[in-house]
Amino acid sequence: MGLFDRLLGGQKPVSGGSPAKPADKPEAFFLDADSSSSMGNVEFMRRSNTIRHTFPGTASSPGDKEMIEEVASMKSRLEKATPGLGGVVEEEVEINLTGGVPKPVKKTFAEQISKAELDQRMKGSAVGVNVTGGPAAIKKQKEESAAAQAQPQITSQGVSKPGDINPFKGWAKEING
Repeated sequence: MGLFDRLLGGQKPVSGGSPAKPADKPEAFFLDADSSSSMGNVEFMRRSNTIRHTFPGTASSPGDKEMIEEVASMKSRLEKATPGLGGVVEEEVEINLTGGVPKPVKKTFAEQISKAELDQRMKGSAVGVNVTGGPAAIKKQKEESAAAQAQPQITSQGVSKPGDINPFKGWAKEING
């Protein structure tokens, strides 16, 4: 028999001229999930282990500290933890002494005051500290503004807008005319 006969599935004839019968196939054999896996010792991985950690106390929390955990392959459970460990959070109970009485509301809106009251409050305050001449210069400026308000203001007859050239036209007419 040649190489191609084996590849194409040809069977070798037995002495007698008839092809040989295939041997009886054994029944299919399947492994259960634990035996077929390649994870190692599955029973060792499934069992839970108890781990005990001990810690020394600190100045703020003296005494020996202990933490006991039960650890399995897929979960862990904290069985015991001494108060004062870093990962342990203690629930603090808040005691309400008011007995349900609400707190009064604070007023947060501004009150309006008059100009005179504002000036009175600003006397002696640090309003004019960084002004050249200090508080004396501010006082002098206030006196000048009060005197200017007492005198009548001289205004031109026509109110002109910025950029208006009508006054120049009037002067040109006076010079030429």
